[in-house]
Amino acid sequence: MPLRDRIDTTGVEAGRVAASGPRPATLARWALGAMLVAAGAHKLLDPGAWTVYVTDWLAPWLVVSPTVFMLANGYLELAFGAALLADRYTVFASFVAAVSLTATVGYLAVVWATGGAFGDVLARDVGLAGLAWAVLAAELRPDPGE
Repeated sequence: MPLRDRIDTTGVEAGRVAASGPRPATLARWALGAMLVAAGAHKLLDPGAWTVYVTDWLAPWLVVSPTVFMLANGYLELAFGAALLADRYTVFASFVAAVSLTATVGYLAVVWATGGAFGDVLARDVGLAGLAWAVLAAELRPDPGE
């Protein structure tokens, strides 16, 4: 069979497999929820690993210590991630995630622009913020998941 025919056949088969699976919006919601659960669990297990992202100029703005801040975020991320995975309160949970990740991107952009730190995390969080906004947009559509 010529290569073109094999590619066409593969594309058709891939389309069938994709059509039989979850909707893209569902996959995005699961991915965002899983990321939030994983990040939240890690913050609770090792908050010190996350306090490195609190710069000297940010720390005074926090009303609690960086460790307590990360622990609180850990519990919140677990709750919002679980809500997304369970498909409950998804508009609210994805909105909170989108706003939080966008604020984090803004903060990391300032830190990266002024001191050159956390550029790798900034690059990743831009994508995660986009994922959160996409989940929110899908949930707000008249027919979520399309």
